Parts: sequence; C-alpha cells; structure tokens
Amino acid sequence: MKFALIGTGLMAQEHIRNLQLIPEARIVALVDPAPSSLEWASSALGAASADARQFADVPSMLAALTPDAAIIASPNYTHREVVTPLLGRPIHILCEKPLATTVEDARAVAAAAETHPAVFWVGMEYRWMPPVTQLVTQVRAGRIGKLRRVGMHEHRFPFLPKVGDWNRFSSNTGGTMVEKCCHFFDLMRYIIAAEPVRVYCSGAMDVNHLDERYGGRTPDIIDNSFTVVDFANGARAMLDLCMFAEGMEEQEKLTAIGDMAALEVGIPSGILAFSPRVKLGQPKQVERTHVTTDEAALRAGHHHGATFFQLQAFLRAAAGKGPVAVTATEGLAAVAMGVAAELSAAEHRVVAMDELLTST
Repeated sequence: MKFALIGTGLMAQEHIRNLQLIPEARIVALVDPAPSSLEWASSALGAASADARQFADVPSMLAALTPDAAIIASPNYTHREVVTPLLGRPIHILCEKPLATTVEDARAVAAAAETHPAVFWVGMEYRWMPPVTQLVTQVRAGRIGKLRRVGMHEHRFPFLPKVGDWNRFSSNTGGTMVEKCCHFFDLMRYIIAAEPVRVYCSGAMDVNHLDERYGGRTPDIIDNSFTVVDFANGARAMLDLCMFAEGMEEQEKLTAIGDMAALEVGIPSGILAFSPRVKLGQPKQVERTHVTTDEAALRAGHHHGATFFQLQAFLRAAAGKGPVAVTATEGLAAVAMGVAAELSAAEHRVVAMDELLTST
C-alpha cells in the first residue's frame, strides 16, 4: 500500500512512526506548503525518505503520481479544500478529525464521499484505544444491563504549538469543542448507539493563551468546559474537559453506567473497573483488570496505541477484508455535536441538533 501524507506536521509524525510498524505500508509522497514541515517529516522517515517525493499541494502530487491511499493530517480548516481533488479517484482516504470545521463543509464532504470509489475513513483514534475497546465490547455484551449514562473526562495539557500556531483560533479549528472534543462526541454516539437530540455546554477560555498575541489578536479557544448531551433513546452523556490540568494521574477516564452495573476505564493506566449494583449495606464488589496494549504501538504515538490499531483496520477495509468503521457521515455527526457545543457555550443555551442538521 503506497501512502501519501498530506500535511506533515505533528500528527503526520505519529502516522509515520506507526506506518513504519506495518510492513505492507510505504510512504511515497509528502505534501505540505511549509518546507520546514516537509524537512521534519523527511527526517522522521530516515532511510525511507528516499522513496517519498515532496510536493507543495495535492494537485502537484496528483500530476506526478497516484498513491493507493492518502492520510489527511493538514490543519482543520484546509480539510475540505485538500480532500476535494482526491474524491472520485481510486485512492483510499483517511481524513484526520475533525472532518471539517463547519457543518456546511462537513456536509459537503460527506455527500461527496458517498460516491467515492474507494474507502473514505474519518480518523477517530479513540475508538481503537485497547482499554476503550474493551469497555465498549462489554457494554455491548450487556454486562452492565441497559446503558443509561456515559461519562467522559479529559484533564490534560494545553494545545501544543503548531506551525504558525494556527490552532489558537476557532476560525481555524472550529473551536475546541470541534477540534479536540469531536473524538469524545464520536465515542458517545458509538457507545450509546443512538443520535443526539440536544446539547448544553458551559465553557470558556479562563487560563490558557491569555498572554499570547498574534497580529494583535488574542486566542479565542475554550480551555475548559462541561457538556451534557441527551440522546434519542433516553440515555445521556457528559464530557468534562480541562486543558490546564497537566498533573492529573489519568489523562482520560470513561464511564458507562447501566441499570445493573458500571464500567470505568482510565488512560494511561488501562485499569478497567467493573462495579455491580449492591443493596444498601452490602459491601462493594469492584472487579479490576488491566487491559494491556502492545508496547511498540504505545511508543509510536500519543493515543495509547490507537493510531496503530486504526491503521490496521483501515488497511483491512482497503483490502476489502473489513468494514469502514468511521464513515464521513459519522464524521459529520461529530462535527455537528462540536458546533452545537460551541454555540451553546457562546449563547448560554441548550442547542437542539435539528438546528444544525435539518437541511434548508
């Protein structure tokens, strides 16, 4: 499988490390308008860089070669523009999250992807974290009974520097609730297996980037929030995000509670706790297991091995041996939930999903 990496910044570095773990994958093109990013990616490839031609944009690459697959890891606001020349060609596409920064752009890409002659896959790595995968498997097997609540939290470090610090402004990212949190909104839909109907988000930029200026502009991205989502089947979910909590023991936690029991997993510990309901006065019966993750996959990225396992699944789909796990339509849904959260935080109100997804 000959890959083109479109966008060769931080996330592309992770894809390079993980593709190098897959013998049947070869990187033949690096595409980025920034020479420094191309140089960084070429350096990461090492001896394999001799096989990777460099291009400033997608049309230039397509005029010279046709890869088997393309990974879109360019800045969020470029996704629609970057992916458009690839659509309709026999090229398997993995577009990193978010699919786009607006519902309009995400809807346009999703519509075009319906007739794309190859795999179109949206990069939602969190589904492939082994501890998360184990929790989802047990929920679907009915271990906790009827699922009623999902809780997620991410307590982490601020956004990392990017080329030109493009990720400091909502106009470039779609806002934190789109950029960062579409992963979690996708997981909510995936676990609950229903559609969201309303979103309420309380969030603001309270700590991070307040002293930064870019051409006289101050960053405007949410750095902490609480978001509640109601689903059509009566289940509800909540996301607790804080991006000035670098010292927390667990960066992410995921909890699923049913009418019979609860499951909770922590990242990076990988500890999965099963807690059945008990009658008042009875002792708790918590069962803890450790979900292991391949060490090479852990070392190759920042997503608890998920990038590697997702790439394996993508390759299976490209070979016709597995399903497309995250379609463009699902990518659109995650963007819409993020946009709803951004709107809710800005206007201090509940946002119905119909406001965003009903075609006019």
